Amino acid sequence: MAGSRLDQLAALVGGRLIGVTGDPPTILDVTHDSRQAGPGRLFVAIRGGTSDGHDHVAQAVSAGGAAVCVEHDTGVEVPQLVVPDTRHALGSLAARVHGDPSHDLAVVGVTGTNGKTTVTHYVESIAGHAGLATGLIGTIQTRVGERTFESARTTPEATDFQRILAAMRDSGARLVAAEVSSHALALGRVHATRFRVAAFTNLSQDHLDFHGDMETYLAAKSTLFHDYEVGTSVIGVDDAAGRRIADEVATRADQALVRVGTDGDARSEARHPTGAGTGFQLFTPWGNAEVETPVIGDFNVDNAVLAAVCCLAARIGFDQVVSGLAELPGVPGRFERVSGDDPVTVIVDYAHTPAGIVRAIETSRRLGPGRVIAMVGAGGDRDREKRPMMGAAASAADLAVITSDNPRSEDPGEIIAAVVAGVDPGASVIVEPDRRRAIETALASAVEGDVVLVLGRGHEPYQEIGGRRLAFDDRSVAREQLAVMRRSTNSATRPGSMGA
Repeated sequence: MAGSRLDQLAALVGGRLIGVTGDPPTILDVTHDSRQAGPGRLFVAIRGGTSDGHDHVAQAVSAGGAAVCVEHDTGVEVPQLVVPDTRHALGSLAARVHGDPSHDLAVVGVTGTNGKTTVTHYVESIAGHAGLATGLIGTIQTRVGERTFESARTTPEATDFQRILAAMRDSGARLVAAEVSSHALALGRVHATRFRVAAFTNLSQDHLDFHGDMETYLAAKSTLFHDYEVGTSVIGVDDAAGRRIADEVATRADQALVRVGTDGDARSEARHPTGAGTGFQLFTPWGNAEVETPVIGDFNVDNAVLAAVCCLAARIGFDQVVSGLAELPGVPGRFERVSGDDPVTVIVDYAHTPAGIVRAIETSRRLGPGRVIAMVGAGGDRDREKRPMMGAAASAADLAVITSDNPRSEDPGEIIAAVVAGVDPGASVIVEPDRRRAIETALASAVEGDVVLVLGRGHEPYQEIGGRRLAFDDRSVAREQLAVMRRSTNSATRPGSMGA
C-alpha cells in the first residue's frame, strides 16, 4: 500500500497542519476507532451520538498513531490535521489513502426502505453468473473474494467502507453490490465513493427515531442521487418517492436515468407462477425477453427486475442478465421458506415496517388456499411512531400473533401494547410476549393449507434484550417446532397408538 503524505491529505480536505517537524508522515490507513490506532495510521476524531472521538486522541497517540485529524488543537505531540468537520472529511481521507478504490470498481449502490438486501444479493448473483468477480456489502454479510464476514451494520463507517472496497479491488473484484442505508447517507459513510449505478427501491415509514420525519428521511435517501458521482440512476417509480427522485435526476446532465416500474423505461408484464417460481415478460432499454426466475411474490419480482436493470446499467450483457435471472439464489431471512413437505407452510421474513408486513401477507395469500397467520413484533429504541401502524398492518392476516422482537433497553410489554393499540377492531389477535412461545403458538394455531409468517428479524441469530444479545434464530426455532409437530403426528398415526 503506497499511502498518502499528510500534507497531501490536508490539501484534499482543506485542512491545516499543526506540529509537523521535518517531512510530513506517510499515512497508510485511516481509523475512527482509537483502539485501532497505530504506526502509519491517521486517527480521525469524530463526534458520535454518545461519545466524542476528541476524548480519545491521547489513547490513539499512545498506541503509536502517526497523526490525528481533529476539529481543534488537542495539544498532542504528533502532527495534527485540523478541519472544520471531521466526519465530513473522514470518507475523503480514507478513500484517498486506499487509492480511491471505487474508481477501479463498478460499484452498485442500492438504497430504499425495503428490498436493499435482496436486490444486492441478486445483483451479486447475476454478475457472478456472467463471470465477474464480485464483492458484497450489506445487512447480512460482507463478502470479499472467498471470505465472508458477518456485518455489524448495513453500511460500514467510511473508514471501514473504503478499506473493504480496497480489499475487494485487490482481490480482483470487478463489481461490488453495496447496500446504502439512510443512516450512512446522513452520516457520510459512503462519502468520496464513485457509483457506476445508484438504485432506489421504495420508501415507507421507518427510522423516524433518527430522521425525525418522512421528508427528512426521503432527503437522506435522495442525497445518493444528488451529492455523489453516479453513472446511471435506476429508480423504482411505483411509489411517489421514487417518482419524485426520478423527476429530479431527469434534470441532471451528468448521469443517465432508468425508471423501473409499471410505466417505466424497464418493467415486467404478464407475471405468472411456475413450478419453481415466477415467469414474466421483461422489457428494458437493452432488450426484451421471456423470463423464468425462482422467486416468489410480486415484491421479489420487483427486486429481481431492479437488480437486472442495475446489472445492465453496469454494462453486463443482456443475454447474460436474462440467464442470471433464472439462477437467482434465496436470500437468508428474506421470505425464506423453512418448512418442507409439512401440511403448513412456514416462512421467515425480515419485514419490520408496516408496508413490508402488508406485502408479506399479500404474497402469502397466493401460496395456498388456507389462512395467513402473521407473527409480528416491533424493535425497541427505534421508530416508536410505526408501532401501531405495524399492528394495523398485521390486521390484514387471518390471525395476528403479537410478540416481542428486539426490545433492547425498552420494556417489551410497553412495545407490544403500542403494536396492539393499532390492531383493527374485530381482528383475530393472540398476544404472547415470549418469542419462542409465540412461534409455537402460531404454528399450533395453523391447520393444513395455512401459511405462517414469522416476521421482523429474518436472518438475525440473536435477540437484543436489556443490553444483552441472546442466541435466537427464528428459522431454527421454527424448524425445531415443525420437527416436534411431525413427531407428534407420526406418533399419533402409528399403528397401535392411541391416535390410530
